[in-house]
Amino acid sequence: MVTRGRTGQPTLEEVAALAGVGRGTVSRVINNSPRVKDTTRHQVEQAIAQLGYIPNRAARALAGSRSDAVALVIPETEKRFFAEPYFSEIVHGVGGALADTDLQLLLTLVRTEKERQRFLQYARARRIDGVLLVSVHGSDPLPDLLAGMEMPTVLSGRRSGDESVSYVDSDNTGGARAAVRHLADSGRHGIATITGPLDMYVAQCRLRGYEEAVRERSSTSGAPDTSWIAHGDFTEESGRRAMAELLARHPALDAVFAASDLMAVGALHTLRAAGRRVPEDVAVVGFDDSPVAQHTDPQLTSVRQPVEEMGRTMARVLLEMINDSSAAWQHVVLRTELVRRASG
Repeated sequence: MVTRGRTGQPTLEEVAALAGVGRGTVSRVINNSPRVKDTTRHQVEQAIAQLGYIPNRAARALAGSRSDAVALVIPETEKRFFAEPYFSEIVHGVGGALADTDLQLLLTLVRTEKERQRFLQYARARRIDGVLLVSVHGSDPLPDLLAGMEMPTVLSGRRSGDESVSYVDSDNTGGARAAVRHLADSGRHGIATITGPLDMYVAQCRLRGYEEAVRERSSTSGAPDTSWIAHGDFTEESGRRAMAELLARHPALDAVFAASDLMAVGALHTLRAAGRRVPEDVAVVGFDDSPVAQHTDPQLTSVRQPVEEMGRTMARVLLEMINDSSAAWQHVVLRTELVRRASG
C-alpha cells in the first residue's frame, strides 16, 4: 500500500512516479490517446486505481489551456452537407472515435469569407483544442491559417500532392484506375468520365486514374481525348448535365465512370430519359460506395472508400496531436475497393 506524506487528493505527479512514467504519459492515458503501449497503459491505470486518483477535468483544461472541444469544419452549403452521404459517414466515424473521450464535437459549416473569419477568431481564442477539416478546395487558406496559430488540424483528403498539414485520404487514383480497367476488361470501348470539381485534389486524382487506365488501352501515349471528359461538382444535377453533354458528343459511348455516386445517379436518370439501357447499352460505375449505390435501379457498381474509417482515423490522429504537441504530421492513405453490382 502506498502512503503519502500529506493529506488531500493524489496528484498527477504521484501517479507518474508510482507507474514509473512521465507526467505526459499519464495525461495521454487519461485522455485515451492511442500513442501509449498497452503495457504502459496498464501500469498507469493500476497506479490510478491504487492511489485513488480522480482526474479533474476542469483543472486539466485550465492547466493546459484546454477547452475539451474539437471542431468538425465543413466548407460547404447546408444543401450539399445534407445531400451527400459522405459527410454523414465522416461525422459517424469521428463521433464514434470521440465517444469515450471528454471531448465535445462541434459541427461548423463555413460557407463564406465572413464565416471563415468568425471561425478563425473562435479558434484564436482557444475555444477549441483542434480542428477536423472536411471537403477542402485547393484555394482554401484555412488549413495554413490554422497551422500558423499552431492549432492541431487534420484534413479529410488534401489540397495537393505535397500537402504539409496532417491528413487522412483514400487511394483515389488507384480506385478510379481500377474502375476504368474493370469497364475495359468487360468489353467496353467508348469509356467516358464525369469529374468532380477540379479545384479539389480528390477530383484531380480520380481524373488521373481514369486517364491512366484509358492510356493503358490506347495505341498512343498522349493524353486521352478530352471530349470524353465532362465536368461535374459531385452533385446529382451535375451528373445529369454532364451525361447529356457526353451523349451529345459521343452517341455511341458504352460506359461512363462518374467520380461520385451522386453524379452516377444523375447519369442514370439521363441515360434512362435518352432510352439507353444500363448496363446493356451503357455501363455505369460510381465512386464512394455510399448507401445510395444499393438503392439505384440497377444497383450501382462503385469504388468503395472506407469513409467511416477515415473519420475514425482523423479523430485518432487529432487526439495524438492534441495530447502531444511535438507529434509529427501524419499522412494516411487508406485502400479502396471496387464493389461490383448490376450497373456495369
